Amino acid sequence: MLDQLTRAKASKPGKVYGAPGEGQSGLISLVTALVLLSCWVLITEMGWVKPLFLPSPFTVWNKFLAAMTDGVSNSTLLEHTLASLGRVLGAFALALVTAVPIGILMGVNRVVRGLFDPIIEFYRPLPPLAYLPLIIIWLGIGEFPKVFLIYLAIFAPLAIAARAGVRSVSTEQVHAAYAMGATRSQVITHVILKAALPEIFTGMRIGIGVGWTTLVAAEMVAAHRGLGFMVLNAAEFLASETVIMGIIVIGVFAFAFDLLIRYLEKMLIPWKGKV
Repeated sequence: MLDQLTRAKASKPGKVYGAPGEGQSGLISLVTALVLLSCWVLITEMGWVKPLFLPSPFTVWNKFLAAMTDGVSNSTLLEHTLASLGRVLGAFALALVTAVPIGILMGVNRVVRGLFDPIIEFYRPLPPLAYLPLIIIWLGIGEFPKVFLIYLAIFAPLAIAARAGVRSVSTEQVHAAYAMGATRSQVITHVILKAALPEIFTGMRIGIGVGWTTLVAAEMVAAHRGLGFMVLNAAEFLASETVIMGIIVIGVFAFAFDLLIRYLEKMLIPWKGKV
């Protein structure tokens, strides 16, 4: 019997104890979601919480269908979603092409690090609402200030992640590349950048999450469409079902983008965790 239990729990070939956290967790996540949904249904159907504070999932679903067809806050749900997607993805793309190169330069050049590190570390802990008034004063209330606010929120974690990735590169790899005749630019592109990719993708995951978090603050000022605007407008009229629906839609999109980045990371960095 003991011999059978030992064989059943044996690790994969080449692994004595198995990797920490190894195994699929999708089923556990699905069960957790179903349990939470069941609790939500039970609480609302039993009348333990007033609908004003927590509407039932069926009410939220009906509001979702109504928002798709009839609209809410002067636009359909699709129009709100497209407006928010444009802002978040535009800010993310802009941060990606600026923060990653700056972060890499901060890791390889002390002058660049000395220039940007105090600025990033100063504003990074600040909530976006703290510098939102300044952005309005400087840039007005058009579309660009909304994208710029989200961009600032995404920029800091991306730049810091890129810098951390550069600092984690093995010195032996750099010396080996120089010994084989590589130039400084070749070392940066072929050795440092590739070694920093895992940290950069981690920064991308954090950044896209921060971007969706900042969306509501960005759409507080003179917005006419957007998921954050829809949630804020519904909150003024105590429309809890619309607020919860908007929160769920934002969460679904944020989670979907996180899964996409995880997939790209798995495809582009197959060596992560193996070297």
